Amino acid sequence: MEAIKKDKNQQINITLPDGAVREYTAGTTGMEIAESISKSLAKACAMIEVDGHYRDLSRPIEKDASIRLIKRDDKESLEFIRHDCAHVLAEAVQELYPGTQVTIGPNIEDGFFYDFARNEPFTPEDLPKIEAKMKEIIARGNPFVREVWERNDAIDYFRNKGENYKAEIIEDLPEDQTITIYRQGDWLDLCRGPHMPTTKNVGTAFKLMKVAGAYWRGDSNKAMLTRIYGTAWHTQAELDEYLTRLEEAEKRDHRKLGKEMNLFHLQEEAQGSVFWHPKGYTIYNALEQYVRRRLKDDGYQEVRTPQLMHSKFWKQSGHWQKYRGDMFVVPDCLQEGKDDEDVKIEKGADWLALKPMNCPAHVQIFNQGIKSYRDLPIRLSEFGCCHRNEAHGALHGLLRLRQFVQDDAHIFCREDQILSESIKFFTLVQAMYKDLGFNNYKITFETRPEMRVGSDEIWDKAEAALENALKEMGFEYEVCEGDGAFYGPKVGFIIRDAIGREWGCGTLQLDFNLPERLDANYIGEDGNRHRPVMLHRAALGALERFIGIMIENYAGKLPHWLAPVQCVVAPITDEASDYATTIMETLKNKSLRVETDLRNEKINYKIREHSVAKVPYIFVVGKREMEDGTIAIRKLGSQDQTIMSVEDAAAMLSESCEAPY
Repeated sequence: MEAIKKDKNQQINITLPDGAVREYTAGTTGMEIAESISKSLAKACAMIEVDGHYRDLSRPIEKDASIRLIKRDDKESLEFIRHDCAHVLAEAVQELYPGTQVTIGPNIEDGFFYDFARNEPFTPEDLPKIEAKMKEIIARGNPFVREVWERNDAIDYFRNKGENYKAEIIEDLPEDQTITIYRQGDWLDLCRGPHMPTTKNVGTAFKLMKVAGAYWRGDSNKAMLTRIYGTAWHTQAELDEYLTRLEEAEKRDHRKLGKEMNLFHLQEEAQGSVFWHPKGYTIYNALEQYVRRRLKDDGYQEVRTPQLMHSKFWKQSGHWQKYRGDMFVVPDCLQEGKDDEDVKIEKGADWLALKPMNCPAHVQIFNQGIKSYRDLPIRLSEFGCCHRNEAHGALHGLLRLRQFVQDDAHIFCREDQILSESIKFFTLVQAMYKDLGFNNYKITFETRPEMRVGSDEIWDKAEAALENALKEMGFEYEVCEGDGAFYGPKVGFIIRDAIGREWGCGTLQLDFNLPERLDANYIGEDGNRHRPVMLHRAALGALERFIGIMIENYAGKLPHWLAPVQCVVAPITDEASDYATTIMETLKNKSLRVETDLRNEKINYKIREHSVAKVPYIFVVGKREMEDGTIAIRKLGSQDQTIMSVEDAAAMLSESCEAPY
């Protein structure tokens, strides 16, 4: 075990967040520093940050350092609450089910999980019992104690205990890595830490959510384990809010609503690709037409580029080196008169790739013919169908696909046009999000990644130019170090939906590198050749994904201009069927999407069914309406009826369903 040693003759300087410097004896712990400041602070503390690294409060500080004390209520303590909760879960399982082996248990977004090896897998019915034991362990308040063990001692301990997975983990660690064990009472686990002071710091605002199968180390050739997922929060109020959000998200799930509204389906034989049904494709087309109008009025020229392109373009651009594993490729060597199985892929065969993005193709269009500085900017847009070989487990309805269409565009401009073109795009995105009902979003500025192309000088220039545009717009933005594209820095638009979830959609990337790599140029005012700057941009991103986001944001009750069926005319009796059909034709002549429901069903059944399908308006007609030339109007979500003349109802519906642009 790591001992705390203090040398009374050696003093160290501890710098606090406000810049104040205090002198302590070498070996003083974070908890002792907290106590020297305030007893109440020490009680509230969960962790200490020493020179930018999180550490246990019980660990000694041996040299001068800058520190920050982190309270349990602070935002960043949540990951430690979840990490410690995973340890408590593992202890509870082994107390309740002796012989169960623990493997790994990290914290994840919104919670944690732990994988267990047990002859009889856990079931959801086991979770309440485990939760109760966890609360018992938390109430004990055992301290988390860090111990440093010799590698072989640790391996032998876990082997003798029957914990073969833990022993294997230690055996695979680098020889020079310190082996740390954390003990809570009599129970211990292999862990790098850090941890909060005691199990009581975990609190009781947690819940075990589900069980699932998981292969050891993600390898399907290895043993199947049982994974228990949980969530943990600072307070019960936060937990309740999260569970309510999950419940609401389940109701809004676009896959569930897509089935109820008969919009689309996905199936095993075409994983990651969408089968759009007529109503779903109506939404798709309406959104695409809206974007097309916006782009045309903003000076874009629409193009269409090939699905299959030679690999040399992707190698020149750098995409091949970075994204090859995510690209679908085919050999360009099929010989006439031979079946596929007879064709051998010869060494050095040419490869074609289904495009994962549109950038190199747009450069090929720009490179056709000589361009003058007077021609710039040139804005090329495409509803480009892209393919990416996403892992099976990552696919998720419309939100993560292998085949999708982007509202993609590339702006070729001079350096002196970067600011005006960036501002023009930012203004366009703001207007489009407002039209589509997303007024709550944040902006990120994403800088150079570790793996990138181009010199630091070029990156300095690109980052400065893009950040200057953000400042000119007066945007507040979050800097995300290292998250830029491999060819240039990026601005991201992260929209928040009706229940607070965030979705990355719009993006602008400033690129000096691809024009150089793909030999794009224009003739400058001086008569010499110059490289254009390339702005990669998308406002919505993948249209399929954006439709999925909109379905969930609006819980299926889409803006009326996007609704696949904007109105159903439903007669109460058969004798009103001709009247209903006449009304439908009148409304269709006004370019409205209208259907009749002439089935021999009760009107309440019809209303309920079309309400489930999220039809905005139901026009009910019977003998009285037929005689008076009127319509009884039921609006989605309302129990009230409004009586209108056919003419007034048609005008009202036309206005309500008018596209925003």
